[in-house]
Amino acid sequence: MSTGLGRQVELIRQQAAACEQLGSPFYAVLLERLAQEVSEGGSGTGGSAGAAVLDGHELDRGPSALALRLMAAVHRLVLTGGAPDLAAHYPSVGGTGDPDAAWPAFRQVLVEHVEQVRAGLASPPQTNEVGRSAALFGGLLQLVPDGLPIRLFEIGASAGMNLLADHFTYHAADGDAWPAEMASPAGGGESGVAGDDHGVLLDPAWDRVPEGAAPRVRIVERGGCDLSPIDATTEDGALSLLSCVWPDQSARLARLRSALVLAREEPVSLVAAGAGDYVESLELREGTRTVLWHSVMWQYLPQEEQHRVSEHVQALGQTATETMPFTHLAFEPRRLEADGPHRFVVTATSWPSGQERVLGEAPPHGVPVTWWGSGA
Repeated sequence: MSTGLGRQVELIRQQAAACEQLGSPFYAVLLERLAQEVSEGGSGTGGSAGAAVLDGHELDRGPSALALRLMAAVHRLVLTGGAPDLAAHYPSVGGTGDPDAAWPAFRQVLVEHVEQVRAGLASPPQTNEVGRSAALFGGLLQLVPDGLPIRLFEIGASAGMNLLADHFTYHAADGDAWPAEMASPAGGGESGVAGDDHGVLLDPAWDRVPEGAAPRVRIVERGGCDLSPIDATTEDGALSLLSCVWPDQSARLARLRSALVLAREEPVSLVAAGAGDYVESLELREGTRTVLWHSVMWQYLPQEEQHRVSEHVQALGQTATETMPFTHLAFEPRRLEADGPHRFVVTATSWPSGQERVLGEAPPHGVPVTWWGSGA
């Protein structure tokens, strides 16, 4: 097996392990079978549908999530009715959820729809995971004691649905909630959707309502950027987002479907732009707090783009005053110790002080968040 194919197999197996750990046994098995099939094809034991689909992507960066791009492309075919034999096993469309039974049909999709699946590899996963609002908005609630109106901006916004986070309801595991009048003694069900009266519900969003959380937040401007922004108000846009959700994770699918309804009622302004260009276009405004946030997108930026964004964030911070503050809020993986594992943490830096705080941590999909009190 070539070095490139060997690397692909390793990355697919890493993603299989991640899916198992994060509660998607269905994808874990399918990805492990895919890795085995690619490995055998690369060893000269016969044709490999997986290797054919992935041909030319041997040197893709690990953080670009090649395996998830492939799975999203296949899931899209399932959701559109283009793979009925496979749909019989996909829970997202009422299938059995049996990955072993699904594998032959999955492989056949790679054979019969190779060009469609390969086309899906061109874009990074754009899950627009609604659960990450628990980390982002929960962080914001701790940072607005001055009561100033908020101008909220997001890079890597995908369809921009996390920019609507102030419209969501957040239940804590201890029964409290934000807004406070939505508290329920039941707590902790991760149902994803509360119902018609509640819209998008994250339950449990947090271990507890963040310390010092503002009872109300007034967002007077919101916008974001993405290299390829998705219009969540269209059928095609909704399909693109749904295809990136793992099909056996019903709570995530429910949250997203509920957020799609909200997005049609509260459309968000997005621009097609890189993170560096977008951040360089931002300016602070007197009498408001400008907030720039992002979640699990930093890894997709080239290193030079990361430096460019960081430099301009610092430059914006230098212009901040007590009556024109600026906050950079992120939910991204980072090593808290030099030789430690990556942990998905909520961090915030606010100017004019420029002090960074680590507010808490959460699973990669954002819920539930464990808050660290006053921060670290």
